Amino acid sequence: MKKIILSSSLFSLVLGLMLMPGQYAWAGSRAGSVSERILAADHQLDSMQVESAHQLPVKTVEAQMKYQGGTFKVLARKDEIGRYRCSVCHNDKPVRVKNGALFTHSDVVINHGQGENELACVDCHDKKDRDVLIDKQGRKIDYDHSYQLCGQCHFRQKRDWVGGAHGKRESYWAGERVVKNCTSCHNPHSPAFKTKMPETYSLPLDE
Repeated sequence: MKKIILSSSLFSLVLGLMLMPGQYAWAGSRAGSVSERILAADHQLDSMQVESAHQLPVKTVEAQMKYQGGTFKVLARKDEIGRYRCSVCHNDKPVRVKNGALFTHSDVVINHGQGENELACVDCHDKKDRDVLIDKQGRKIDYDHSYQLCGQCHFRQKRDWVGGAHGKRESYWAGERVVKNCTSCHNPHSPAFKTKMPETYSLPLDE
């Protein structure tokens, strides 16, 4: 029964393509094809002027830097942090719960840096204002712009990220540029990805 349904669906698809107007069905080989329209273009395409067909369902912020195409946006970070604002707990009020850090941050395992360069919490988090990050120069950085903090050490990756060679774009190829933040892909406390061997189609030779 499934074979009959699939066969009829395939037949309908082929028939539909045959009945389509020539300029759509065989656009690649007829006048007015995509390649011909590109060759006949008299001005450069400005992809930033193309309106996206779909709105992103996530919050974004404008990056605090520009790239060769102008301004761009980054996925917001604070909405993804379950216990933000940190100052709800990190304040001047006395802590009445025993082992409070164990209950709130036991899932945090710091594996960032090696040897003498291994990072501690206060290397990135402000000692007094826990609602912001802090760089080596003591400048406060908003969590939504955590790429500024990551880039002080990983400057090559930041340069590639700004240019589009590192990281991922969240929106389409044209229209407003929206990219993922560093922490959208990397765990800030343990940023290295686990080594993973590629999956192969063929069986191993010893089997």
